[in-house]
Amino acid sequence: MAIPTLLIVSVAVFVLIRLIPGDPAQLLLGDLADPASLEDLRQRMGLDQPWPTQFMLWFNNLLHGDLGNSITTGQAVLALVWDRFLVSAPIVLAAVAAATLVAVPAGIIAAWRQNRPTDIALVGVATLLVSIPTFWLGLLLLLLLGLKLEWLPVVGYVSVSEDAVAGLLYLAMPILTLFLHEIGVLMRMARASALEVLRLDYVTHARAKGLSESAVLAHHVFKNSFGPTWTLIGLVLGNLLGGIAVVETVFTIPGLGRLLVDSIFARDYPVIQGCLLFVAVIYVLVNLFVDLLYPAFDPRVGAE
Repeated sequence: MAIPTLLIVSVAVFVLIRLIPGDPAQLLLGDLADPASLEDLRQRMGLDQPWPTQFMLWFNNLLHGDLGNSITTGQAVLALVWDRFLVSAPIVLAAVAAATLVAVPAGIIAAWRQNRPTDIALVGVATLLVSIPTFWLGLLLLLLLGLKLEWLPVVGYVSVSEDAVAGLLYLAMPILTLFLHEIGVLMRMARASALEVLRLDYVTHARAKGLSESAVLAHHVFKNSFGPTWTLIGLVLGNLLGGIAVVETVFTIPGLGRLLVDSIFARDYPVIQGCLLFVAVIYVLVNLFVDLLYPAFDPRVGAE
């Protein structure tokens, strides 16, 4: 299903972009440009062709690995998108990995202590973190850690490959923002899955055999409840990669999301199409990878 999904996405991306108000040629030449110059630029950009013709030309180039060149900078879109992806990917991966390590054990503990103070506190924290928009959470961290305590830099970006220490300092707050938000999402899923498993007969049987609660939770509850959370992790990775634009804008990170926002304002059709299609491909591949690994976390899937 990955191939037809990507075909549908490519058509949807092409059409939706052209429904955005604004003319790229007008934006490039300015409001005072004469009609002849505008028409000449539209012809050179291929915008004078009918939509089906434009799509077939773009799709043919896409099949050959050519996403075109940026209208505003002239750079190759594929190289531009890849460079920005390498900035966004470490932020998303680090945030999701850290959130998983914290949220899954917390969700299992909350399920184990259902309706007790521990459960109520953990669910309350998870609900609070989910309810706070990421941009607002990022601004709060900027005020506290950047301006008030002056622990972390507020504006700018340094690549980790250029300066590891400075690069990590600049990435700390974006990662922390996504980490705090995703903890709530993953914790609630882990809790719900663990609650279902805790009610099953084999858990009661394990306790009747004299196993400790830690052994029951680790060997029986975790292994059989992690499957749905693993699926959610794949969805979260795809969603964050496509929706990281807000966080990158708050922290002035030159990642893929920021590139997409800037390209939308500039009506840079090739870059917008390239960004959206790239995110869709990554989303499909991540979820395919998650599905292929599902039997490792849920023995029932492998048995079928």
